Amino acid sequence: MITINRDHQAAESRQFDLIIIGAGVYGVALALVSAEAGHSCLLIDQKDFGWATSYNSLRTVHGGLRYLQKMDLPRFFESVGERRWFMQRFPGLVTPLPCLMPLYGNGMYRPAVFRLALTLNDLLSMHRNRGLDQEQRLPAGRVLKPEEVIRLFPSVNRKGLKGGALWYDGGMPSSQLVIMEMLAQACQAGASALNYTRVTGLIKENNVVRGVEAVDTESGQHYRFRADRVINAAGPWCRELAKCFDRDDPALFRYSIAWNILFNRPALSSHSLAIKPNLPDARMYFLHGWHGLIMGGTIHEPWPGVSETPMPEQESVQRYLDHLNHAVPGLKLTTKDILHIYSGLLPVKKQGGNTLTVREVIKDHGANGGPSGLYTVSGIKFTTARKVAQKTLKIIFPGDKPVQYRDMGDCSFTHPGRFAWDWQPHEHDRSRQQQIESIIQAQSVVHLDDLVLRRTTIGDNPARALRAAPVLARVFGWNTDREQREIELLRDYFQRRNSRHY
Repeated sequence: MITINRDHQAAESRQFDLIIIGAGVYGVALALVSAEAGHSCLLIDQKDFGWATSYNSLRTVHGGLRYLQKMDLPRFFESVGERRWFMQRFPGLVTPLPCLMPLYGNGMYRPAVFRLALTLNDLLSMHRNRGLDQEQRLPAGRVLKPEEVIRLFPSVNRKGLKGGALWYDGGMPSSQLVIMEMLAQACQAGASALNYTRVTGLIKENNVVRGVEAVDTESGQHYRFRADRVINAAGPWCRELAKCFDRDDPALFRYSIAWNILFNRPALSSHSLAIKPNLPDARMYFLHGWHGLIMGGTIHEPWPGVSETPMPEQESVQRYLDHLNHAVPGLKLTTKDILHIYSGLLPVKKQGGNTLTVREVIKDHGANGGPSGLYTVSGIKFTTARKVAQKTLKIIFPGDKPVQYRDMGDCSFTHPGRFAWDWQPHEHDRSRQQQIESIIQAQSVVHLDDLVLRRTTIGDNPARALRAAPVLARVFGWNTDREQREIELLRDYFQRRNSRHY
């Protein structure tokens, strides 16, 4: 297992080529790309790696089929290429995901239209399987007959059903493990990473970046980290940092909430479902089978500003449930079925709206009157994080030669963080205890929720996670008071995100 060392003193003693602030998927991708290009880099986050929006995704790696509707071919080709990269780089963590959309002959949602769309999708993505092992390859899409749709999706609304569209995308059931695998590979290539480290200021000389001042939020110790280039990749917090370092720029991030719901109800199909209620204000919704349960989303709504724990309003959740119940006869979902809400913030075109921005923002502050050597990156999709990192590094280091994909051999983790849905720790199961101890020691685990939510899949099952918490907390070797505080923090996290909230 690759070690992610949390060593502030070692980082303070070095001169880095660049410092990256924010360890969501965009910051981690920047660390990976820069380290593999041979640049020394330091990744810093005020909390844990991948703790905010990146943790709360719908767990798919989109290939860009939806972009064909608007013939946005640049985004389509980017998505296809990046999906292939994820599937090649992280086999077992990113796998083929069959998707099914029932078709009722309304507007664009007709068999004839989708037969053409799927044919075009396959032709334009003819290289989608290049370099992939057989089990990772995505078959061609096709249009199904109504009886085939019913077989795959028994509870489908059969009234007016004309057929169905079947295509394949990338599934990422354990997105938290993908982020940690990316970070581990970045560290293997030479990157340094510090979680629970808050940047308090920019170090400058004559308006030229020389590094950052930061504090270890666990110890309270202050540090000065040196680099001539600093990338602000703080996601929803990037505007606050930009304002602190230079000036506010609304173009960097206009806020919206994006949320998905895990329901304590059996999955409706072995395929990911795309369904659209026949209602005036309804949109297309996706329902995944995740751990045998229904995971639905993603809903985008306006949001006023930056927030650590954004949660949708009860009225919005109820409207979503009504739409799903209208689309699937007999479903009858209620708020009592909500097991967990995954929510985060994404940038939109206009503040107060819910239409996501089309492109990432990469700002060179020095070229716009700000500190030379300061950059801000604001992205949109999990899928294209690496591509945006490459674009950013090309701006910062224009002389770099493109870095080709490197075969990492066996996956560096062999996925030690995977636990069965119903797994429970036992005091006398020494092998599992050693496995958990090795994760804590090797992956910069500071708090109980780091282990439960972001280094393993234990937190995928909230009820199990809380039952297991006392045993897991004892592995850390804390005193009784610390154990209780950590367990309460985990309990509070889950309670704020389940049906009790409504």
